Amino acid sequence: MFTVGLGLTLAVFACSPTTSNTGTTQTTQAPSSTTAVRIGYQKASTILYALKAQGNLEKAFAASGASVTWSEFPAGPPMLEALNAGSIDFGYTGESPPIFAQAGGIPLVYVAYDPWSPKAEAIIVPKDSPIKSVAELKSKRVAFAKGSNANYLLVKALEKAGLKYSDIQPKTLPPADARAAFEGKNVEAWAIWDPYLAAAQAATGARSLTDGTGLAPNRGYYLAAKSFVDSKPDALKTILDEVKKASDWAKNNPSDVAKLLSPALGIDAPVLEIAEKRREYDVLPLTDEVISKQQEVADTFYKIKLIPKEIKVKEIVWQGK
Repeated sequence: MFTVGLGLTLAVFACSPTTSNTGTTQTTQAPSSTTAVRIGYQKASTILYALKAQGNLEKAFAASGASVTWSEFPAGPPMLEALNAGSIDFGYTGESPPIFAQAGGIPLVYVAYDPWSPKAEAIIVPKDSPIKSVAELKSKRVAFAKGSNANYLLVKALEKAGLKYSDIQPKTLPPADARAAFEGKNVEAWAIWDPYLAAAQAATGARSLTDGTGLAPNRGYYLAAKSFVDSKPDALKTILDEVKKASDWAKNNPSDVAKLLSPALGIDAPVLEIAEKRREYDVLPLTDEVISKQQEVADTFYKIKLIPKEIKVKEIVWQGK
């Protein structure tokens, strides 16, 4: 399953995201630019989306004459394949995509983490569902995005309820397709993250069986190509400094963040504000505790054969400041 999925993704992303039908690229270039800094982002990745919209990274690089290129991706895994292909230098994903990437041999480095929040993901059921607990998901159809943070939440929630991954009928679907299946009663439950979680709850009255509290840390990670970290440490520092400023802004202005994201995501600002108020923001160095928790995610995916080999997360953690 891993090999087929990785192979398909590699095939799609062998070319630059400017020619791929799953990513779009925009470039802001200063006069006499000699260096390009290439950022991968998702619309739902609040900080990088805000940083792009505000234009502050371009301003930070203006003195050195560097250009900033922004490439949009629908999810973390294709973004990291673009990093592998040399199309981007820096990006942000949830906790699971870098584990698949490391297992697939992609030369990336963890450079910082974002606390996000265990309350910003959940396993939900329709409001009129007879299912009242995770234990009642046995033999049921459960939708989730393969290799996502919600995938890990589902595995840990099943374990706590005394069930195995094989006890359910997994339906691996991206968020838009999963929501259609959920509303159409083609699945009994859905493991999903914000802001899609908040949108589904607001639109359908969906009930939460459990969120990530006590089960999954639900952290986000800032990642960079190893070649970029090795060759352009000053540029990396500039990026992280500006990401930190954007993170501090988002932490203190949830209403403004919701208004910024609303037209891009097609979700009403009041709904997005709910999601914003239950998540955390920061840009922090990886500690031993954070690395250990990320290793637990990797070990879990290896145990259920979602990745083909054991990996050591600490081997690709940046040692800089």
